[in-house]
Amino acid sequence: MAIETDAEFSAMYRAHYADVLAFARRRTVQADDVVGETFLAAWRRRRDLPPDPRPWLFRTARNLMLNVDRSARRQRAVAVRVAEQDQGDGYEPMLTAEARMDLVKAWRSLSTQDQELLALHAWEGLSDKEAATVLGCTRAAFSMRLSRAKRRLAKHVGPVSDLPIAFANLNGAS
Repeated sequence: MAIETDAEFSAMYRAHYADVLAFARRRTVQADDVVGETFLAAWRRRRDLPPDPRPWLFRTARNLMLNVDRSARRQRAVAVRVAEQDQGDGYEPMLTAEARMDLVKAWRSLSTQDQELLALHAWEGLSDKEAATVLGCTRAAFSMRLSRAKRRLAKHVGPVSDLPIAFANLNGAS
């Protein structure tokens, strides 16, 4: 169905928007975002759309919802790892349940970007240069972002150097 003009895309959009929105609303609370991303993908692939784009639109919306769900599960898993990390690493006594809850609450208060920065550094053990490569930025940019993320975390739980377990190496040089 190679769409060549804005008018053709607009006609396809009007013909399928309500169906894609209903499809997404039955499956997620983020339906508007999913529909927007679906039609953005359709615009980008407008010359490659099949003659009947409706199934393609539904598949694209479904894949977007699966990606959002996977991302949310990863974020919950990271928060659980923060709460359940039980390596002593010489720290005695182990974190109390209350301290773990505080750490989980602090972790959840961070943006996903801050969580990613801290996780790359603390859990994955990447150097600043390696983590910068993962994120597609310079080492200096990563170091600055990491420093800011540490400060934001410290606002919620105290100095990062006082945190045991997975965050023990946050103050280490990279």
